[in-house]
Amino acid sequence: MSYYEGVVLEYLRRDRALFANPEYCVQIEPGRVPPKGTHWYCDVVTVDFSSKTIFLCEISYSKTQGALVKRLRSWSDNWGAVCKAVNRDSMLPEGWQVRPWLFVPDERLGILIRGLEQIGGTNFKPRITTLDMIQPWKCEEYRTEEDLKMKARHEIPEAMWT
Repeated sequence: MSYYEGVVLEYLRRDRALFANPEYCVQIEPGRVPPKGTHWYCDVVTVDFSSKTIFLCEISYSKTQGALVKRLRSWSDNWGAVCKAVNRDSMLPEGWQVRPWLFVPDERLGILIRGLEQIGGTNFKPRITTLDMIQPWKCEEYRTEEDLKMKARHEIPEAMWT
């Protein structure tokens, strides 16, 4: 686990309605040895009981965001199977939604948004939070306020922050 994965995990744990599981294997085909290209290790999977949503959290401070965009493209191409696998393996009740929750530095946000636009019509609606916003000395008590501040600061398209 990288340093920032730990910071994100602590940020997520502040909300008592969230439960987090780091380094979660999203495995399309059940079994001991999944075929290549049919599984991904997600940095943190977070279950939000208040919104009945499971978030596939990815943390990246890469300069290009290329690896993250590549993973998101793979997820988008296999989204139905990814959701089915997460629901199956996490034993979630029917009706829960699955969404990516992306954590990137402020200065790399534009690169990520351009990458998401290149993917085109993704099969999911990602939530985005910048790593700068989750620093312990900058965190607000309620995430809704943080989301609104981030949207105002970065002009994030509404579909990517709610």
